Amino acid sequence: MIRLLTTLAVLLALAVPAFAQEDTSAAPSFNEGDVITLDQVEKLKPFLPEEFWANRDFFFYEGMQLEIGPSFQDYSPPQVYKDATAKHAKESKIGPESSLANYRAGQPFPMEQLDCKGDPDAGAKVAWNFVRRWEGSGGSARFYYSYWDRGEELPLYYEGNSTGVDLAFRPEPEYADTDGDLFRGEKRYTAGGPNVEAPFDARGIMLLTYRYKDSYNPKATSKNDDTWVYVPTLRRVRRISTAQRTDAVSGTDFTFDDLFSFNGVVPQYKWECLGEMDLISPMRTKVMAYPYERDHNFGPYGLSFADDRWELRKAIKIRFIPFNADHPYKYKDIYIDKNSMEPMYSFAYDRKGELWKILWHNHRWSDEKDFTEYEGWESVPEPRDLTVVSDIIVNVQTGTGNRIEFWDRSGTPMKSKGKIRRYIDVGRLTKGR
Repeated sequence: MIRLLTTLAVLLALAVPAFAQEDTSAAPSFNEGDVITLDQVEKLKPFLPEEFWANRDFFFYEGMQLEIGPSFQDYSPPQVYKDATAKHAKESKIGPESSLANYRAGQPFPMEQLDCKGDPDAGAKVAWNFVRRWEGSGGSARFYYSYWDRGEELPLYYEGNSTGVDLAFRPEPEYADTDGDLFRGEKRYTAGGPNVEAPFDARGIMLLTYRYKDSYNPKATSKNDDTWVYVPTLRRVRRISTAQRTDAVSGTDFTFDDLFSFNGVVPQYKWECLGEMDLISPMRTKVMAYPYERDHNFGPYGLSFADDRWELRKAIKIRFIPFNADHPYKYKDIYIDKNSMEPMYSFAYDRKGELWKILWHNHRWSDEKDFTEYEGWESVPEPRDLTVVSDIIVNVQTGTGNRIEFWDRSGTPMKSKGKIRRYIDVGRLTKGR
């Protein structure tokens, strides 16, 4: 699906290394309930990607209080998603250029059946499992985007709300008659975008993006996203191109496709599966940052989750290599939690093969008692969604970075199809203005 803040990137445009250890036999020297301070971070080293550890000064700092949570908790998706996986798993196939054919719903390629070392298509299969991971019905949240330079927050920021809707490949039984489509004959598979509330000179800007089922196809039959933006100063809607999703955005450190570590189109890359390992990372946050708390401490660089709860997880590592010769990255390595398929870390390398950017994420578990925004619905009484609630991107070559916060992100669907139709209609952008 289009991840929650993809079209925020469009808005902003308008204004090979050592692998992590695969030998996980070493027991950790920390336990659940421990609080790791700066003088104890060596305990974490065997369970962190080497690139992250080599740049630890961005993330670990004097005064940090990193809590060790439980290891290998079950954050698997709800039964409705598991049932769809069991029903359709044998149908999905990898086609030319890492395309996906015959996909219906659920996890395209069950992780327990994947052979990372022996299957040449394993990398593409993991990538598709990541793209098709369970995220409820799409995602809605309030967001705050900030830009940081060596610990100083710069004036460039955006604040507002955003909603995305899954229109196809739905696993709920009520969509069986329409082959998983929310609306019969649907060609899009997701739609949505942000409404900007601040700063003042951007207030009222709204975007709407469609991503199509054909984006799963090889390049020759693929279709790019369509995006429309309402600009209050012009008092009109205009259509804009989103073909160049890999360009740097408005002088910041991320590209359109960097959100959630990967928010791009799978068939535009070659994929490799590089191994499995145990990693520790922020996984089930105890923090309530934006929109609940605007001034939470993210460390001296403004780019750290070291004051939160981290958990030991089973991870799988994949690499993409762009087919496009003018792509800014030579490759990117992505670490994914095998149980939930949520992103943990990723490392982007420039065309010279030098580490350029580190991306990492914080998560919130939908079944937390205080997560009242994330309600279940008729066929999904327990959402069971380990949802990303913050992205951090660090440019290790310049010391700059971006933080995107959306701690109230929910995948609960809109109350009716009528409301969905109105929300994803381009005419909504100017109605009443």
